[in-house]
Amino acid sequence: MLTKIYGSAVFGVEATTITVEVNIDKGIGYHLVGLPDNAIKESNYRIAAALQNNGYKIPGKKITINMAPADMRKEGSAYDLTLALGILSASSQIKSTEIEKYIIMGEISLDGSLQPIKGALPIAIKAKEEGFVGFILPKENAREAAIVSGLKVYGVANITEVINFFDKGTPLEETIIDTRAEFYKSLDFPEFDFSDVKGQESIKRCMEIAAAGGHNIILIGPPGAGKTMLAKRLPSILPPMTLHEALETTKIHSVVGKIKNMGLMNQRPFRSPHHTISDVALVGGGAYPQPGEISLSHNGVLFLDELPEFKRGVLEVMRQPLEDREVTISRARFTVTYPSSFMLVASMNPSPSGYFNDPDAPVTSSPAEMQRYLSKVSGPLLDRIDIHIEVTPVPFEKLSDERKGEGSVAIRKRVTAARELQTIRFTELENIHYNAQMNTKQIRLYCKLDDASKALLKNAMERLNLSARAYDRILKVARTIADLDAADHIVGDHISEAIQYRSLDREGWLG
Repeated sequence: MLTKIYGSAVFGVEATTITVEVNIDKGIGYHLVGLPDNAIKESNYRIAAALQNNGYKIPGKKITINMAPADMRKEGSAYDLTLALGILSASSQIKSTEIEKYIIMGEISLDGSLQPIKGALPIAIKAKEEGFVGFILPKENAREAAIVSGLKVYGVANITEVINFFDKGTPLEETIIDTRAEFYKSLDFPEFDFSDVKGQESIKRCMEIAAAGGHNIILIGPPGAGKTMLAKRLPSILPPMTLHEALETTKIHSVVGKIKNMGLMNQRPFRSPHHTISDVALVGGGAYPQPGEISLSHNGVLFLDELPEFKRGVLEVMRQPLEDREVTISRARFTVTYPSSFMLVASMNPSPSGYFNDPDAPVTSSPAEMQRYLSKVSGPLLDRIDIHIEVTPVPFEKLSDERKGEGSVAIRKRVTAARELQTIRFTELENIHYNAQMNTKQIRLYCKLDDASKALLKNAMERLNLSARAYDRILKVARTIADLDAADHIVGDHISEAIQYRSLDREGWLG
């Protein structure tokens, strides 16, 4: 007897429906075809034990299973439940005319319980697009899949529940969530708040500007100055995610299995990989491509602590994603693309010892050692960082001050207002949403200076020996400062403040 049952495969952040054809005939044997990987090939052992422990069995006949399309490689253990139900249906151990109306996925333990899968959200989206009635999957993934409206989602704990649903009509509990209620939940209660920061008013101002314009930023300062603490609080002042951004971000995290029981992500992600990370782990890839840290940071913040300690090759592979805001991974048989629109926040010590320019600490690094240390960060990468700011340690008087500083919610209101001005400004431009994304042509159009501001910028570049690459960066940051002031035009004060944020372009830092 031939039975068709449906599962799904995830490539990149999109799903493809897989048709599992199970045929049982006279003879002996178990043949699984359609480019399955080892995890799928081993499924017959898990399925046999699970069925045996729940009062069913794999028939002693010739079983042929085809996973179509047969030229697409399938991987992972999430097809266990699909294959098991296909075998039971083809061997008439369960009788149902409804089984073809559902996408069915789940890894089976030997006792028949179901383990969570990866990619439940993109699978649910595809199931709805293709007109399936429902999606049956492990209970841990049910809230994630239920984000998709118009699709019945049933989270189950054991294979017996699924068998009884199809064979005996025993109802399953449908998982229903209010997507908009999930989205607006806890939006105004960030985990890390700027009110906890003592002192550092100039750095907080700098972070506000970076958030308002979407500018990449690097913090330079000695150990213990608060660089990491400040970076962790940056997501709390970014504009709230739109529902579209939340769905897009949740989909990426679903692919790597990080959404168990969470539902919709409504907080911008903050990723902080260790400096020993490989280029594949950062950008994405592998034999079966998975999103890397830069894609997991999509619509949020990627924080690279101790930037010069990262391998140069790892940093260089970020250059293209920083420009294109997506990562394309090519293999011989397929190509996948992951979105990677994130804010880069990096931190570094000013010297190998960490105490360069600190009057209270001895300089223990020679000029040659400092040059080697600073040269680990390439010029092309720095070209993509708009703001450089020096962070100094907070004096005891401010550390011991009991008064709380301005909170993240208040700062975020100003940032959001500035972003709204940019949205209006770039309405007619494709793929430009905030100031950091402007190219040279748009900078000339939207960052015009009066004669006094031009003279001020020229004088600063000559006196501070600023490099040519600093020119456009200063104009973009000045445009953001003007937006925070709700000013139509850039004036001298905006230029003066923007010039302060180019520390690494000054003579004596990088050459």
